[in-house]
Amino acid sequence: MAWNEPGGNRNDNDPWGTGGGRRGDDQGPPDLDEALKKGIEKLNKMLGGKGSRNDGGGSGSSGSSGGFGAVLALGFLLFLGYVIYQSFYTVDEQERAVVLRFGEFNRTEEPGLRFKVPLIDDVTKVLVTNVRTAESSGQMLTQDENLVTVDLQVQYRVEDAKAYVLNVRDSNQALAFATDSALRHEVGSSSLDDVLTEGRAELAVRVEQRLQRFLQEYGTGLQIVRVNVESTQPPPAVQDAFREVQRAREDEQRVKEEAETYRNKVVPEARGQAQRMIEEANAYKQEAIERARGESARFTELLSVYKRAPEVTRERLYLQALESVLSNSSKIFVDTESSGNMMYLPLDRLTQGASLPRSSRSGDSQSSGDRNGDVDIQELTEQVIRELRSRQETNGRRSR
Repeated sequence: MAWNEPGGNRNDNDPWGTGGGRRGDDQGPPDLDEALKKGIEKLNKMLGGKGSRNDGGGSGSSGSSGGFGAVLALGFLLFLGYVIYQSFYTVDEQERAVVLRFGEFNRTEEPGLRFKVPLIDDVTKVLVTNVRTAESSGQMLTQDENLVTVDLQVQYRVEDAKAYVLNVRDSNQALAFATDSALRHEVGSSSLDDVLTEGRAELAVRVEQRLQRFLQEYGTGLQIVRVNVESTQPPPAVQDAFREVQRAREDEQRVKEEAETYRNKVVPEARGQAQRMIEEANAYKQEAIERARGESARFTELLSVYKRAPEVTRERLYLQALESVLSNSSKIFVDTESSGNMMYLPLDRLTQGASLPRSSRSGDSQSSGDRNGDVDIQELTEQVIRELRSRQETNGRRSR
């Protein structure tokens, strides 16, 4: 049901139980027009105006003055809210805020909720933790008067927010100019081979150091994190020739590595063989020394025995010498009394002749003994005697 029912019966439902002939015990929603009118009257009283009268004589003037006062009050509230809203701001963890008061540097704010004077303080927020990237590319002249194209990437971040905002109008443009200057200076101080092959890493380090020095001198507030040389290429007209040179360098490096591998294989083997020969020589040296010491000790003992029995000792030494000499010979010399000639007996051939017939006649046991070099002494003796007799008879016939 509506608050004011149509029909002129004035059966208004006022939840506060007041107003225009309504009963105090009536329950219903409030009248919005009347509530707004009461609010305007209160604002007029606050601003020093008069409240509205219900009589018919001044209703127009009081209504217009009340409306003007309400507008002023509403504007004042809006202005007050705007001032309060502009007085506070938030600085994130990744940011730093540079505060200017009347255009002059005042302070640098850390992360958190901060206050400023509206319309007086100017706040500029700067990201200081994120790493930014700038790229540079150009064709330049090397020290040996060759052209080369270099692509460079610079990673940097803001180190000083105050210097980044106030010292340089455009810090990014200043970084681009400083990068180009540092790169051309370092490439102009290097040869083409260094820039294209082994000197690229060193070139990036030198460019980074020089670029950081330039930025500090300019006061940009930037810090270089890393400089990467993306690519270095010769001019397109000579790229094929440089590729051939590069392949030749790679082949040279490969051959060097193969030679180094062969060296690492051969040198340890040679050192091992040398060490083995040294050890063998030391062992032979020790053996010769010990043998000499043994011979000297044996000779000393033999001398003492010789002094006690010289004849027996001399005979014994003679027989031992003959035994050691004749034991290595397979030939026999026989001195006969009938003639002055010395007889020679080829004992090795006689031994072979004696072993062959015996092996043919013997069984498996005898053949195994022959394989071991065993010879029948009786048969060998008979062959020697027969040979001696035949030679004596031959000599006798020649003498007659």
